[in-house]
Amino acid sequence: MKIMTLNTHAWQEENQMDKIKQLADFINKHQIDVISLQEVNQSMDEEPVSLPELSHYYSADPNTVIKRDNYAYVLQKELKASYYWTWIPTHVGFVTYDEGLAILSRTPISNSINEYVSRLRDYRNYRTRKILGIQTEIQGRAAWFVNGHYNWWNDEDPFKGQWDETERILKDLKHTPLFIMGDLNNVAEIRDEGYDYVISKGWHDLYMNAESRDEGATVVKAIAGWEDNKRPLRIDYIFSSHPVQVKSSAVVMNGKNGPVVSDHFGVMAHISNG
Repeated sequence: MKIMTLNTHAWQEENQMDKIKQLADFINKHQIDVISLQEVNQSMDEEPVSLPELSHYYSADPNTVIKRDNYAYVLQKELKASYYWTWIPTHVGFVTYDEGLAILSRTPISNSINEYVSRLRDYRNYRTRKILGIQTEIQGRAAWFVNGHYNWWNDEDPFKGQWDETERILKDLKHTPLFIMGDLNNVAEIRDEGYDYVISKGWHDLYMNAESRDEGATVVKAIAGWEDNKRPLRIDYIFSSHPVQVKSSAVVMNGKNGPVVSDHFGVMAHISNG
């Protein structure tokens, strides 16, 4: 099983359509089973897509409206395999966009989770955060895949409270195969903050457990939220609720393992037993 996470920085990239095609080519080539995407944007003033046009779409929220430039919708149409997919908006992004979370799966989606993890519920405030999860069956076994984009450790709506709420939402699923994938905005090398807090709750970092892994950094320059950054950061992760045999964890879409398509690089894990 291959799973991947990427903060897409959607519609903020130069040559955006070329980069969407490059990402689709990478997914096609590696036949990735589940892909979690953050900062998946659509223009608020764009025309909606009619339901018959939404191929293999699973609605995680009946109030969600997919617009024609929804990044996940555009990406899904570029994929050779018929990926099942879902998307939810979380807050306004970059002034004019509905910013949200998307998950794509090679196998059908049978159930979903769509819940707030932040105290904030203000759609105009980017600190408003949700998680999006899907249940699907891979290699004959049902598993949950949860996608999140969290606030910083010392934020006014801080990471710790958001992770505690995530734990509450997922507590009845932790006995099943469960993976959390996304941008945590917490650096792995900084002790006694978000990364250590997640590990203290019993989650397994697939990067650390991999038989083969690289340097792991997914942000290597100053970006929004990390404006003063001058060093490589590992802030994008894949965690599992239970130990799994990980053949490899690789940084992807970084110019070496796939072209650069975002201000973040992605992470792909190859798991022996799902």
